[in-house]
Amino acid sequence: MKIIKSLGIGIGTITVALIGLYYSGYGGDLAFRAFLAYSQPADEFDPSTAVAAPDYSDSVNWAALPGKNDPADLVPMGVEEVVQGEQPVDTFFIHPTGFIRSNTWTSPMDPNSGTEENTLWMMANQASAYNGCCNVYAPRYREATIVSYFGETDLRDSVLSFAYEDVKQAFAYFIEHYNQGRPFIIASHSQGTHHALRLLKEIVDASELRNRMVAAYLIGGIVMPATHNLLNSMENISACADAEQLNCVVHWDTMAEGAPTDFFDLTRPIDSLCTNPLSWQVDEELVTAEKNVGAVFPEGTYNAGIGKGEDASTAQMFKALPAPLPQHTWAQCRNGWLYVQDQKGSELDKGGTVDTSGIYHMLDYSLFYMNIRNNAKLRANRYMVR
Repeated sequence: MKIIKSLGIGIGTITVALIGLYYSGYGGDLAFRAFLAYSQPADEFDPSTAVAAPDYSDSVNWAALPGKNDPADLVPMGVEEVVQGEQPVDTFFIHPTGFIRSNTWTSPMDPNSGTEENTLWMMANQASAYNGCCNVYAPRYREATIVSYFGETDLRDSVLSFAYEDVKQAFAYFIEHYNQGRPFIIASHSQGTHHALRLLKEIVDASELRNRMVAAYLIGGIVMPATHNLLNSMENISACADAEQLNCVVHWDTMAEGAPTDFFDLTRPIDSLCTNPLSWQVDEELVTAEKNVGAVFPEGTYNAGIGKGEDASTAQMFKALPAPLPQHTWAQCRNGWLYVQDQKGSELDKGGTVDTSGIYHMLDYSLFYMNIRNNAKLRANRYMVR
Protein backbone atom coordinates (compact mmCIF):
# COMPACT_ATOMS: atom_id res chain seq x y z
CA MET A 1 0.00 0.00 0.00
CA LYS A 2 1.21 3.47 -0.85
CA ILE A 3 -0.02 6.13 1.58
CA ILE A 4 -0.04 9.84 0.77
CA LYS A 5 3.64 10.68 0.97
CA SER A 6 3.09 13.88 2.86
CA LEU A 7 -0.23 15.29 3.86
CA GLY A 8 1.93 18.05 5.30
CA ILE A 9 2.39 19.29 1.73
CA GLY A 10 -1.06 18.21 0.60
CA ILE A 11 -4.20 20.18 0.04
CA GLY A 12 -5.01 20.28 3.74
CA THR A 13 -1.84 22.21 4.53
CA ILE A 14 -2.19 24.26 1.36
CA THR A 15 -5.65 25.35 2.44
CA VAL A 16 -4.61 26.12 5.99
CA ALA A 17 -1.45 27.93 4.95
CA LEU A 18 -3.35 30.19 2.59
CA ILE A 19 -6.10 30.88 5.11
CA GLY A 20 -3.46 31.54 7.75
CA LEU A 21 -1.69 34.02 5.50
CA TYR A 22 -4.94 35.72 4.68
CA TYR A 23 -6.14 36.16 8.25
CA SER A 24 -2.89 36.57 10.17
CA GLY A 25 -2.64 40.35 9.92
CA TYR A 26 -0.94 42.99 7.81
CA GLY A 27 2.27 41.08 7.15
CA GLY A 28 0.37 37.90 6.42
CA ASP A 29 -1.91 39.77 4.07
CA LEU A 30 1.08 41.09 2.13
CA ALA A 31 2.54 37.61 1.87
CA PHE A 32 -0.81 36.24 0.80
CA ARG A 33 -1.22 38.88 -1.90
CA ALA A 34 2.28 38.20 -3.15
CA PHE A 35 1.48 34.51 -3.35
CA LEU A 36 -1.70 35.20 -5.29
CA ALA A 37 0.06 37.59 -7.65
CA TYR A 38 2.50 34.85 -8.53
CA SER A 39 0.11 31.90 -8.53
CA GLN A 40 -3.03 33.20 -10.21
CA PRO A 41 -3.41 32.66 -13.95
CA ALA A 42 -1.99 35.49 -16.00
CA ASP A 43 -5.29 36.35 -17.67
CA GLU A 44 -8.58 37.35 -16.07
CA PHE A 45 -11.19 34.63 -15.80
CA ASP A 46 -12.99 34.35 -19.12
CA PRO A 47 -15.35 31.37 -19.53
CA SER A 48 -14.99 31.53 -23.31
CA THR A 49 -11.31 30.51 -23.08
CA ALA A 50 -12.03 27.29 -21.17
CA VAL A 51 -11.91 23.92 -22.87
CA ALA A 52 -15.18 22.64 -24.36
CA ALA A 53 -17.87 21.44 -21.98
CA PRO A 54 -17.78 17.69 -21.25
CA ASP A 55 -20.14 15.50 -23.22
CA TYR A 56 -21.62 13.26 -20.55
CA SER A 57 -22.87 10.75 -23.12
CA ASP A 58 -19.18 9.85 -23.51
CA SER A 59 -17.96 7.56 -20.72
CA VAL A 60 -14.53 9.23 -20.80
CA ASN A 61 -16.11 12.17 -18.98
CA TRP A 62 -17.05 9.99 -16.01
CA ALA A 63 -14.42 9.17 -13.41
CA ALA A 64 -16.64 6.35 -12.15
CA LEU A 65 -19.39 4.37 -13.84
CA PRO A 66 -20.81 0.96 -12.89
CA GLY A 67 -19.79 -0.42 -16.28
CA LYS A 68 -16.18 0.77 -16.02
CA ASN A 69 -13.23 -0.72 -14.20
CA ASP A 70 -12.30 2.28 -12.06
CA PRO A 71 -10.88 2.96 -8.58
CA ALA A 72 -14.35 3.63 -7.15
CA ASP A 73 -14.80 -0.17 -7.36
CA LEU A 74 -12.11 -0.83 -4.75
CA VAL A 75 -13.01 -2.23 -1.34
CA PRO A 76 -10.83 -2.43 1.77
CA MET A 77 -9.03 -5.69 2.36
CA GLY A 78 -11.33 -8.18 4.04
CA VAL A 79 -14.53 -6.33 3.12
CA GLU A 80 -17.08 -8.07 0.92
CA GLU A 81 -17.21 -6.87 -2.67
CA VAL A 82 -20.54 -5.86 -4.20
CA VAL A 83 -21.11 -6.01 -7.95
CA GLN A 84 -21.48 -2.58 -9.50
CA GLY A 85 -24.52 -2.09 -11.70
CA GLU A 86 -26.72 -4.49 -9.73
CA GLN A 87 -27.63 -2.33 -6.74
CA PRO A 88 -31.12 -0.87 -6.20
CA VAL A 89 -29.65 2.52 -5.20
CA ASP A 90 -27.20 4.85 -6.99
CA THR A 91 -24.65 7.32 -5.67
CA PHE A 92 -23.84 10.53 -7.56
CA PHE A 93 -20.40 11.54 -6.27
CA ILE A 94 -18.96 15.03 -6.86
CA HIS A 95 -15.21 14.96 -6.37
CA PRO A 96 -13.19 17.67 -4.62
CA THR A 97 -10.44 19.86 -6.04
CA GLY A 98 -7.74 17.94 -7.82
CA PHE A 99 -6.66 20.91 -9.94
CA ILE A 100 -3.89 22.40 -7.81
CA ARG A 101 -2.05 24.01 -10.69
CA SER A 102 -3.04 27.50 -11.82
CA ASN A 103 -1.95 27.97 -15.40
CA THR A 104 -5.69 28.33 -16.11
CA TRP A 105 -8.69 29.13 -13.92
CA THR A 106 -10.41 25.81 -14.61
CA SER A 107 -9.10 22.35 -15.31
CA PRO A 108 -8.19 21.61 -18.95
CA MET A 109 -9.42 18.06 -18.27
CA ASP A 110 -6.27 16.49 -19.66
CA PRO A 111 -6.62 12.74 -19.05
CA ASN A 112 -2.83 12.40 -18.81
CA SER A 113 -2.29 14.92 -16.01
CA GLY A 114 -1.66 15.09 -12.31
CA THR A 115 -5.12 16.61 -11.91
CA GLU A 116 -6.86 13.62 -13.45
CA GLU A 117 -4.65 11.33 -11.38
CA ASN A 118 -5.87 13.19 -8.29
CA THR A 119 -9.43 12.51 -9.42
CA LEU A 120 -8.64 8.80 -9.48
CA TRP A 121 -7.17 9.15 -5.97
CA MET A 122 -10.53 10.55 -4.88
CA MET A 123 -12.41 7.69 -6.52
CA ALA A 124 -10.25 5.16 -4.65
CA ASN A 125 -10.28 6.80 -1.25
CA GLN A 126 -13.64 8.58 -1.11
CA ALA A 127 -16.17 7.51 -3.75
CA SER A 128 -15.44 3.83 -3.05
CA ALA A 129 -17.05 4.20 0.38
CA TYR A 130 -20.43 4.07 -1.37
CA ASN A 131 -19.94 0.97 -3.51
CA GLY A 132 -21.26 -1.25 -0.74
CA CYS A 133 -24.78 0.07 -1.15
CA CYS A 134 -24.85 1.72 -4.49
CA ASN A 135 -23.87 1.95 -8.13
CA VAL A 136 -21.33 4.78 -8.17
CA TYR A 137 -21.45 7.56 -10.78
CA ALA A 138 -18.88 10.37 -10.62
CA PRO A 139 -18.51 12.99 -13.36
CA ARG A 140 -15.32 14.70 -14.34
CA TYR A 141 -15.86 18.43 -14.65
CA ARG A 142 -13.99 21.65 -15.38
CA GLU A 143 -13.23 22.24 -11.73
CA ALA A 144 -11.94 25.52 -10.34
CA THR A 145 -8.24 25.78 -9.54
CA ILE A 146 -7.51 25.76 -5.80
CA VAL A 147 -6.09 29.27 -6.15
CA SER A 148 -9.51 30.70 -7.03
CA TYR A 149 -10.63 30.07 -3.45
CA PHE A 150 -8.24 32.63 -2.07
CA GLY A 151 -8.82 35.67 -4.23
CA GLU A 152 -11.72 38.07 -4.23
CA THR A 153 -15.06 36.51 -3.31
CA ASP A 154 -16.74 37.61 -6.54
CA LEU A 155 -13.98 35.99 -8.59
CA ARG A 156 -14.14 32.79 -6.56
CA ASP A 157 -17.90 32.61 -6.98
CA SER A 158 -17.65 33.22 -10.74
CA VAL A 159 -15.16 30.39 -11.25
CA LEU A 160 -17.12 28.03 -9.00
CA SER A 161 -20.35 28.90 -10.80
CA PHE A 162 -18.71 27.98 -14.09
CA ALA A 163 -17.64 24.61 -12.69
CA TYR A 164 -21.09 24.08 -11.17
CA GLU A 165 -22.73 24.24 -14.60
CA ASP A 166 -20.82 21.09 -15.58
CA VAL A 167 -21.93 19.35 -12.39
CA LYS A 168 -25.53 20.36 -13.02
CA GLN A 169 -25.38 19.02 -16.58
CA ALA A 170 -23.81 15.79 -15.39
CA PHE A 171 -26.52 15.33 -12.78
CA ALA A 172 -29.24 15.95 -15.37
CA TYR A 173 -27.64 13.34 -17.64
CA PHE A 174 -27.34 10.91 -14.73
CA ILE A 175 -31.04 11.29 -13.87
CA GLU A 176 -32.25 11.01 -17.47
CA HIS A 177 -30.00 8.26 -18.82
CA TYR A 178 -28.50 6.27 -15.95
CA ASN A 179 -30.66 6.42 -12.85
CA GLN A 180 -33.81 4.84 -14.29
CA GLY A 181 -35.95 6.13 -11.43
CA ARG A 182 -33.91 4.49 -8.64
CA PRO A 183 -33.35 6.15 -5.28
CA PHE A 184 -29.98 7.87 -5.03
CA ILE A 185 -27.40 9.27 -2.64
CA ILE A 186 -25.55 12.50 -3.35
CA ALA A 187 -22.02 12.46 -1.93
CA SER A 188 -19.14 14.88 -2.16
CA HIS A 189 -16.08 16.46 -0.61
CA SER A 190 -14.61 19.99 -0.52
CA GLN A 191 -15.22 21.78 -3.85
CA GLY A 192 -17.63 18.96 -4.67
CA THR A 193 -19.57 19.79 -1.52
CA HIS A 194 -19.89 23.43 -2.57
CA HIS A 195 -21.42 22.29 -5.86
CA ALA A 196 -23.59 19.68 -4.15
CA LEU A 197 -25.13 22.22 -1.77
CA ARG A 198 -26.13 24.38 -4.71
CA LEU A 199 -27.47 21.34 -6.55
CA LEU A 200 -29.64 20.43 -3.58
CA LYS A 201 -31.04 23.91 -3.20
CA GLU A 202 -31.66 24.67 -6.88
CA ILE A 203 -32.57 21.27 -8.34
CA VAL A 204 -33.34 18.55 -5.80
CA ASP A 205 -35.24 20.39 -3.07
CA ALA A 206 -37.60 22.04 -5.55
CA SER A 207 -38.52 18.89 -7.48
CA GLU A 208 -39.81 15.37 -7.01
CA LEU A 209 -36.19 14.25 -6.89
CA ARG A 210 -36.14 15.10 -3.19
CA ASN A 211 -38.34 12.07 -2.54
CA ARG A 212 -35.81 9.76 -4.25
CA MET A 213 -32.79 11.19 -2.47
CA VAL A 214 -31.87 8.72 0.26
CA ALA A 215 -29.46 11.19 1.90
CA ALA A 216 -26.66 13.61 1.05
CA TYR A 217 -23.18 13.06 2.47
CA LEU A 218 -21.75 16.53 1.87
CA ILE A 219 -18.44 16.31 3.66
CA GLY A 220 -15.52 18.69 4.10
CA GLY A 221 -16.87 22.11 3.12
CA ILE A 222 -14.07 23.79 5.16
CA VAL A 223 -13.76 27.26 3.52
CA MET A 224 -17.51 27.31 2.72
CA PRO A 225 -19.10 24.79 5.13
CA ALA A 226 -22.70 23.63 5.10
CA THR A 227 -24.71 25.72 7.55
CA HIS A 228 -28.03 25.35 9.32
CA ASN A 229 -29.04 28.66 7.79
CA LEU A 230 -28.55 27.33 4.27
CA LEU A 231 -30.45 24.14 5.03
CA ASN A 232 -33.25 26.12 6.67
CA SER A 233 -33.64 28.03 3.40
CA MET A 234 -34.69 24.79 1.71
CA GLU A 235 -38.32 23.75 1.79
CA ASN A 236 -37.92 20.00 2.15
CA ILE A 237 -34.32 19.05 2.95
CA SER A 238 -32.86 19.35 6.44
CA ALA A 239 -29.90 18.16 8.50
CA CYS A 240 -29.96 14.47 9.42
CA ALA A 241 -30.74 14.04 13.12
CA ASP A 242 -29.93 10.34 13.46
CA ALA A 243 -28.42 7.34 11.68
CA GLU A 244 -31.55 6.33 9.76
CA GLN A 245 -33.24 9.58 8.74
CA LEU A 246 -33.86 9.97 5.01
CA ASN A 247 -33.93 12.93 2.59
CA CYS A 248 -31.42 14.81 4.74
CA VAL A 249 -27.82 16.09 4.87
CA VAL A 250 -24.72 15.16 6.87
CA HIS A 251 -21.60 17.32 6.98
CA TRP A 252 -18.39 17.68 8.98
CA ASP A 253 -14.88 19.13 8.84
CA THR A 254 -12.19 17.29 10.76
CA MET A 255 -9.74 18.96 13.13
CA ALA A 256 -7.08 17.49 15.43
CA GLU A 257 -7.59 17.94 19.14
CA GLY A 258 -5.29 20.78 20.20
CA ALA A 259 -4.95 22.30 16.71
CA PRO A 260 -4.16 26.03 17.01
CA THR A 261 -7.33 27.45 15.45
CA ASP A 262 -6.66 30.79 17.11
CA PHE A 263 -3.46 31.03 15.06
CA PHE A 264 -5.26 30.29 11.81
CA ASP A 265 -8.37 32.29 12.79
CA LEU A 266 -10.59 30.25 10.50
CA THR A 267 -13.67 32.40 11.26
CA ARG A 268 -16.07 29.48 10.93
CA PRO A 269 -19.77 30.38 10.63
CA ILE A 270 -21.38 29.94 14.02
CA ASP A 271 -24.15 27.78 12.55
CA SER A 272 -21.87 25.35 10.67
CA LEU A 273 -23.37 21.87 10.54
CA CYS A 274 -21.31 19.21 12.30
CA THR A 275 -22.56 15.63 12.13
CA ASN A 276 -20.62 13.17 14.25
CA PRO A 277 -20.01 10.15 11.98
CA LEU A 278 -19.56 7.86 14.98
CA SER A 279 -23.11 8.52 16.23
CA TRP A 280 -24.77 10.40 13.32
CA GLN A 281 -26.03 12.94 15.85
CA VAL A 282 -25.82 16.71 15.62
CA ASP A 283 -24.65 17.44 19.15
CA GLU A 284 -21.44 17.99 21.09
CA GLU A 285 -21.26 14.63 22.84
CA LEU A 286 -17.87 12.92 22.70
CA VAL A 287 -18.19 9.51 21.05
CA THR A 288 -15.47 7.07 22.01
CA ALA A 289 -13.24 5.20 19.58
CA GLU A 290 -15.13 1.97 20.27
CA LYS A 291 -17.80 3.30 17.90
CA ASN A 292 -15.28 3.77 15.08
CA VAL A 293 -15.83 0.71 12.89
CA GLY A 294 -12.67 1.33 10.93
CA ALA A 295 -10.42 3.98 9.46
CA VAL A 296 -9.07 3.12 6.01
CA PHE A 297 -5.80 4.82 5.25
CA PRO A 298 -5.42 6.42 1.83
CA GLU A 299 -4.07 4.49 -1.11
CA GLY A 300 -1.76 6.22 -3.54
CA THR A 301 -0.12 9.62 -3.71
CA TYR A 302 -1.96 12.89 -4.09
CA ASN A 303 -0.18 15.26 -6.50
CA ALA A 304 0.09 18.37 -4.37
CA GLY A 305 2.23 20.75 -6.43
CA ILE A 306 0.43 24.09 -6.18
CA GLY A 307 0.60 27.11 -8.48
CA LYS A 308 1.98 27.43 -11.96
CA GLY A 309 3.91 24.57 -13.43
CA GLU A 310 3.61 21.31 -15.32
CA ASP A 311 0.52 19.29 -14.41
CA ALA A 312 2.38 16.03 -14.73
CA SER A 313 1.05 12.54 -14.16
CA THR A 314 3.12 10.06 -12.18
CA ALA A 315 1.48 7.09 -13.93
CA GLN A 316 0.48 5.54 -10.63
CA MET A 317 -2.12 2.80 -10.35
CA PHE A 318 -4.73 2.46 -7.61
CA LYS A 319 -4.99 -1.27 -7.01
CA ALA A 320 -6.00 -1.97 -3.41
CA LEU A 321 -7.27 -0.43 -0.20
CA PRO A 322 -5.78 -1.58 3.12
CA ALA A 323 -7.78 -3.38 5.76
CA PRO A 324 -9.84 -1.17 8.08
CA LEU A 325 -8.32 -0.24 11.43
CA PRO A 326 -11.11 -0.35 14.04
CA GLN A 327 -11.28 2.02 17.00
CA HIS A 328 -8.73 4.37 15.45
CA THR A 329 -10.08 7.64 16.88
CA TRP A 330 -12.86 9.18 18.93
CA ALA A 331 -14.82 12.16 17.59
CA GLN A 332 -16.60 15.20 19.04
CA CYS A 333 -18.30 18.20 17.45
CA ARG A 334 -17.33 21.54 18.97
CA ASN A 335 -17.79 25.02 17.55
CA GLY A 336 -18.72 23.62 14.14
CA TRP A 337 -15.60 21.42 13.84
CA LEU A 338 -15.35 17.67 14.24
CA TYR A 339 -12.46 17.13 16.64
CA VAL A 340 -10.55 13.84 16.62
CA GLN A 341 -7.52 12.35 18.30
CA ASP A 342 -4.28 13.99 17.18
CA GLN A 343 -2.84 11.64 14.57
CA LYS A 344 0.81 12.50 15.20
CA GLY A 345 2.50 9.30 16.29
CA SER A 346 -0.37 7.10 15.11
CA GLU A 347 -0.22 4.36 12.49
CA LEU A 348 -1.20 7.00 9.93
CA ASP A 349 1.79 9.13 10.84
CA LYS A 350 4.44 6.65 9.75
CA GLY A 351 6.61 8.38 7.19
CA GLY A 352 5.35 11.85 8.11
CA THR A 353 1.93 11.48 6.55
CA VAL A 354 -0.10 13.60 8.99
CA ASP A 355 -0.84 17.26 8.33
CA THR A 356 0.99 19.01 11.13
CA SER A 357 -1.40 21.97 10.99
CA GLY A 358 -4.09 19.82 12.58
CA ILE A 359 -6.54 20.45 9.76
CA TYR A 360 -7.41 16.92 8.62
CA HIS A 361 -9.25 17.95 5.47
CA MET A 362 -7.71 15.10 3.48
CA LEU A 363 -8.77 12.63 6.17
CA ASP A 364 -12.47 13.58 6.37
CA TYR A 365 -13.31 10.27 4.70
CA SER A 366 -10.37 8.10 5.71
CA LEU A 367 -10.78 8.36 9.49
CA PHE A 368 -14.42 7.28 9.30
CA TYR A 369 -14.45 5.23 6.10
CA MET A 370 -16.24 2.15 7.42
CA ASN A 371 -18.76 4.19 9.41
CA ILE A 372 -19.64 6.06 6.21
CA ARG A 373 -19.81 2.83 4.24
CA ASN A 374 -22.05 1.11 6.78
CA ASN A 375 -24.32 4.10 7.28
CA ALA A 376 -24.86 4.54 3.55
CA LYS A 377 -25.92 0.87 3.42
CA LEU A 378 -28.21 1.37 6.42
CA ARG A 379 -29.97 4.39 4.94
CA ALA A 380 -30.25 2.74 1.52
CA ASN A 381 -31.83 -0.35 3.09
CA ARG A 382 -34.07 1.81 5.23
CA TYR A 383 -35.28 3.59 2.10
CA MET A 384 -35.99 0.35 0.25
CA VAL A 385 -38.16 -1.12 3.06
CA ARG A 386 -39.96 2.01 4.21
